[in-house]
Amino acid sequence: MSTTVLVSAFAPFPSLAFSAPSDSTIEDVYDECIARYDHLPASADLYLSPLSGTAPSSSTLSSLSGDGASLVTLRLVPRLRGGKGGFGSQLRAAGGRMSSQKTSNNDSCRDLSGRRLSTIKEGKRLAEYLEQEPARKKAAAEAQRAKLEALERKLGIDPKAGPSKGGVDEPAPLAGKKHRFDDTEYLEQSRELVENVKSAVTAGLLKKRKKAKTAHTDATATTPSKDNVPSVPKPDSLPVETGPTPVVPSASATVTSVGA
Repeated sequence: MSTTVLVSAFAPFPSLAFSAPSDSTIEDVYDECIARYDHLPASADLYLSPLSGTAPSSSTLSSLSGDGASLVTLRLVPRLRGGKGGFGSQLRAAGGRMSSQKTSNNDSCRDLSGRRLSTIKEGKRLAEYLEQEPARKKAAAEAQRAKLEALERKLGIDPKAGPSKGGVDEPAPLAGKKHRFDDTEYLEQSRELVENVKSAVTAGLLKKRKKAKTAHTDATATTPSKDNVPSVPKPDSLPVETGPTPVVPSASATVTSVGA
């Protein structure tokens, strides 16, 4: 019993139709297609499969037709080269990175009235700051008062002591006793250091002034003065040598000598 096989190929190949025995497998149908139609490439990258689902290459046409149908439709499709896998794990990792980079900063957005959220938040912060202004001033005053009290305790001043009976305020005693600095050796060393510094500065200034004066004297000695420069006579004042004046014969004398 024969079965009509309709093979739907992909572009640019046309669809094929021929008859084959019902006990032929899908692999036999593929070989028959290659043998009958030379324009199909004989490659291991092509295979036949049913229109719906998949079937092994050892399946027969009778098992694919079912219910005694005499027509079996197959598809000629190319094989897809697979990779090493792990694409799903890469997608999950990329999704995790994207979710970790999500930001909650929506200050550039606007509300229904058109105001930016950053402006609204700034107004709220300013209102809270103004509300807390008295508390901040009170805390600053208390800190200043505590600082003054600590300083008075350190100096031994009693802030609660009032004026005396005579109406004159008595000076509050300071903490400790006054000490006089009587280290004569230190004073002598300090005085000597000051004198040595002054002497060194004075000597340096004198040496610099003397050096400048010497350089000025040398420059003056090497420059010729106006008295030592010989005077050059001007062209108008140069002496002119005088000699006998040449005698030029007149025209009459010349004519007489020729006639003679």
